[in-house]
Amino acid sequence: MSRVAKNPVSLPSGVACTRSGANLVVKGPKGELTHSVHPLVGVEQDGSAMRFAPSDQSTFADALAGTTRALVQNMVTGVTRGFERRLTIIGVGYRAAVQGRNLSLTLGFSHPVVYPIPVGITIETPTQTEIIIKGADKQRVGQVAAEIRSYRPPEPYKGKGVRYSDEKVAKKEAKKK
Repeated sequence: MSRVAKNPVSLPSGVACTRSGANLVVKGPKGELTHSVHPLVGVEQDGSAMRFAPSDQSTFADALAGTTRALVQNMVTGVTRGFERRLTIIGVGYRAAVQGRNLSLTLGFSHPVVYPIPVGITIETPTQTEIIIKGADKQRVGQVAAEIRSYRPPEPYKGKGVRYSDEKVAKKEAKKK
């Protein structure tokens, strides 16, 4: 059995987990998330702990049990604390601002880039060069951050562009004459 799947997922107070058919629904103070459980994974709930086990002895079922356990743990964390990703904008004249349900980015193009903020995600811009993306779904928060970063990824010579706050950009040396 997978080492990850052996550990139970504990449900804190205020979090409810229900199963209807193949879907697992986790509700908490920050929202509600659903996940469809593969038929090769068995789910048991006893009190405030959830356990995951493979239905057969195949390595695929074993891997799915560990993956499902990790995804459900991320769902529980998301509905209690939430997830956040920070982006930093580096470059002269590069800036970001939230306008209603849109994020307006000025990234050196001839026009501003307008990114519509998806449902379930909140974006804050404490300064013009900082973007904070928050939400309950870890995958969606990461996807939104990756989409915003893809408009102008950091270039290797000056380091200009949109980067994650903890990202290190290896700079190249300029061409010599």
